[in-house]
Amino acid sequence: MSEKKKLIWLGALIAVAVLVWTVQRVKPSAGGGGYSSFSDIHLLAVENPRLHHEKMESAQETEYKSSGRNIFTEIAPPPPDDKTKNPNNTPAGPTGPELVQEPPKPQLPAKYFGYGTIPNGTARRAFLTNGDDVYIVGEGDTLLGRFRIVKISSGNIEFEEISSGRRNTAPLEEQSAGPAT
Repeated sequence: MSEKKKLIWLGALIAVAVLVWTVQRVKPSAGGGGYSSFSDIHLLAVENPRLHHEKMESAQETEYKSSGRNIFTEIAPPPPDDKTKNPNNTPAGPTGPELVQEPPKPQLPAKYFGYGTIPNGTARRAFLTNGDDVYIVGEGDTLLGRFRIVKISSGNIEFEEISSGRRNTAPLEEQSAGPAT
C-alpha cells in the first residue's frame, strides 16, 4: 500500500471518529451509558440552602419523656389516678390488694397423641395432629410458627408461645381405635 492511500484511510477514519463523537455528545444513548448534556438536570427549588443551626441545637437539646407505656406490648397501662375526683383524699370504699388478671394460658391447636425416639440417638419426637395434618416435632422445634416445644415427656408435652413467652402443657390424648373390619 502506498503512502498516499494510507493517508487517505487515516483521514477517513479520523472523520468517522469525529462524526461518531459529535453524535454521541448531542444524543445520549438509550441505555444511559453514553455521555449526556447537562441541560436535562432540574435542580430542586430551595429558598435558603444554609444550615439552620438554631433549629439543630433546639432539636439536640430536647429530652425524651416517656408516657409510661411499653411500645412493645399491646396491653395499655392503667390510666393515672385522678386526684380531683375525691378532693378529701378519703378512700371511697374498702381498699385492698388489687387483683391483676393473668392472661389465659395458650392452648395448643393440635392433639398430642404419641411420642417416639430416633433409633441411633436419644432425641425424642412428639406426634401431634390437627384434623388431617400430622406434625412430628422435637424439643426446641417450632409448631405452626407460633409455638416452641420445650419438653416432651411420656405423659404430656410442654410448649411455649413464641410471641408472649407464656408456657403451658398439653396432656397425651389416647386415640380410640377404629372399628375392626
